[in-house]
Amino acid sequence: MERHISGSVHRGKTLGKYVARRLRDCDVQDVFRLCHGNRLYYEYCPPMVTKESIKEDMLALPPNIGQEDKFYIGFYDGKKLIAVLDLINGYPEQGMAYIGFFMMDAAIQGRGVGSEIISGLCESLKRAGFTSVRLAWVKGNPQAEHFWLKNLFVALKETTGNVPGTVILAERTL
Repeated sequence: MERHISGSVHRGKTLGKYVARRLRDCDVQDVFRLCHGNRLYYEYCPPMVTKESIKEDMLALPPNIGQEDKFYIGFYDGKKLIAVLDLINGYPEQGMAYIGFFMMDAAIQGRGVGSEIISGLCESLKRAGFTSVRLAWVKGNPQAEHFWLKNLFVALKETTGNVPGTVILAERTL
């Protein structure tokens, strides 16, 4: 059975108490503002964000994946962008989703909002027939490691990624 990201994740529908929708070129300034406030992330994963790098990330794909399986999603509390997520359908294999990037507005970190979003996303993916979600964080980034382990992701192995240094590949079974 072919699985697809639920419409509730990318068509301006509610995910928990937040509205999730696909981001477009016209949203780059808001994404830049959100990302630019997260300096710790860019200490572990340089270079610092630019508007051009956001546009590139919106289109970046892993091997053998088409644009139809990429979802660069914004989460909104009212009209305010509070989180950005890059989600790939069917990567690295069918039945899996891959989170390539997740970032919260620094002003609301530590309040459980990010965990609420990830929990809602995982519930939505499970309802859509996905069996697991994978991601990677840069080894040594204590904020990322704490967040993903708290959200039920299990470290699988250390590897290299498309960032300098070592990353921890992790997975959450749905």
